[in-house]
Amino acid sequence: MFTGIIEAIGTIRALSPKGGDVRVYVETGKLDLSDVKLGDSIAVNGVCLTAVELPGNGFWADVSRETLARTAFIDLKAGSRVNLEKALTPTSRLGGHLVSGHVDGVGEVVERSDNARAIQFRIRAPRELARYIALKGSITVDGTSLTVNAVNGAEFELTIVPHTLAETIMAEYRPGRQVNLEVDLLARYLERLLLGDKAAEPKASGISESFLAEHGYLKN
Repeated sequence: MFTGIIEAIGTIRALSPKGGDVRVYVETGKLDLSDVKLGDSIAVNGVCLTAVELPGNGFWADVSRETLARTAFIDLKAGSRVNLEKALTPTSRLGGHLVSGHVDGVGEVVERSDNARAIQFRIRAPRELARYIALKGSITVDGTSLTVNAVNGAEFELTIVPHTLAETIMAEYRPGRQVNLEVDLLARYLERLLLGDKAAEPKASGISESFLAEHGYLKN
């Protein structure tokens, strides 16, 4: 588990095909690796990876086909900068929100504009994730815990303050950029819970307006 509070900016130094998937080397910059051991988890742009080698100034990790298919990881190359966060410990401050490091989908930055000293971004989420994104709710973008300031269909807006711009890779975002999105854990589990016994049916397709009306959550 993670908090979505980025600890350092790292750099992809190598991406090596290996047995049908990819092994990646991440140089971790100012991230303190003194308490990291083999098998520990580190979030890279919000993707939970397992350290399989620790050469000193970074770590190697394996990236599965599933991860390559479901995230923007496939767009990274040697020299790409990435957000880094080590996994929670029992004494960690929960400064953001609970983040699993399991990316739900890839969004696209569609607009960037100045907002006083901050930068405002409009991001388009995949259509199937729109129902989990709420005004003033939490969302994780490339591993960064953020608050949604406006929602319009599958698009949402974020206002990024100077500190976050300085401590993450968000200052690099321009329209067209692909970003990893993880929706709030509670929203995902609440949807599954509301399905009740229907969750065990293979063709259960999620929550619809007709389902909510049938179970008394919507009134005519």
